[in-house]
Amino acid sequence: MKLFFQRALPAALALWIIALPPAQAVGCYPPAAWTLLDKKPRNASATDIVADMAKRDVVLLGEFHDEDDQHRWQVQMLSALHVKRPDMVIGFEMFPRRVQPVLDRWVKGELTLKQFLEQSEWDKVWNTPADLYVPLFQFARINRIPMVALNVDNALNKAIREKGWSQVPEAQREGVGRAAAPVEAYRDYLFDVYRMHASGHGAKEDKGTKAAKTDPAFGRFVESQTTWDRAMAEALAKQVKSAGKPLAVGIVGSGHLRFGHGIPHQLRDLGITNVGALVAMPADAECKDLPAGMADAVFTLPLQEDDKPEPPRLGVRLEDAEGAVRLTEVTAGSLAERTGLKVGDHLLEIAGTAVGKAPQVAASVRRQPPGTWLPIRVKRGDELLDIVVKFPAKQ
Repeated sequence: MKLFFQRALPAALALWIIALPPAQAVGCYPPAAWTLLDKKPRNASATDIVADMAKRDVVLLGEFHDEDDQHRWQVQMLSALHVKRPDMVIGFEMFPRRVQPVLDRWVKGELTLKQFLEQSEWDKVWNTPADLYVPLFQFARINRIPMVALNVDNALNKAIREKGWSQVPEAQREGVGRAAAPVEAYRDYLFDVYRMHASGHGAKEDKGTKAAKTDPAFGRFVESQTTWDRAMAEALAKQVKSAGKPLAVGIVGSGHLRFGHGIPHQLRDLGITNVGALVAMPADAECKDLPAGMADAVFTLPLQEDDKPEPPRLGVRLEDAEGAVRLTEVTAGSLAERTGLKVGDHLLEIAGTAVGKAPQVAASVRRQPPGTWLPIRVKRGDELLDIVVKFPAKQ
């Protein structure tokens, strides 16, 4: 589980934002407008975009997970597509397959929101506040649109990163088939991500060495990421091939759809070729962040001054470990690193309260006001350490 991990993917994308007066800065494309990302990008109308996407078998709505307005944009797109294709399903990267029965009960109206989030183990399976996604969940429930869990459990991805696909017993693969080999451009992209994780001390590297594409660890990392893509592609393809052939819309991180790699590549291997991919970027985005072919189209988001404070971020990855919470990654330059937390530390207590699950840590950090101190008791090897995290004051 990542605990408010800072923006990790170098080309991850943000989405829909409320319009501002025209005095704002403008970057590559005009705000509140669609642009087709062909070889020569050109303007397009929302009507044409929706009409085109409604003819697809799968539509992927890329997102930057921790920004409010991107999810409002997704609701807007779901609403527009639902008018054209009322026979629709919505797939969510956020949920592993094992919680599918909970999603079914939510859509049927059998659960309260609190029950839904508890039973789907939201704080365990995803690392972003649920409030950001509630409008999407409510849209599905109100319209009785089936929600589909696209992902696999974190334990499978972790096992592949550590041992490789071939060393994971078939019974533990959750029914996912072997991923189609990625194209070299996608391997390059994943290598950038891998190097960033390595620089954040998440990869086990010898001191003084640098990550290389020939590293066995990088090979396993690629297998893990492509299995992730494959699992989501298989879940979407299953819906497309089901009776009635509904429009399958995927709510996924934009890193999984860029340039037709990731999920689209795996869908093609499964025989699903009529796939649409939409993303959005803020109005001050530079043109280099919006290259031709990155997606079918981009919606440019008008800028907005947000007075909502950023949630506190430690910059760590956590996992549950025998009654404690273990740090498996510490981001370079993060608050955690500046405080002195290290990979391998076991968090035992926060503010004097014992913690045994990663969601407890996430909740404690999330509640921390700016400018305050949070005492943490850590076990490092045989040592017990008392560390104080000093959250910066509100700017």
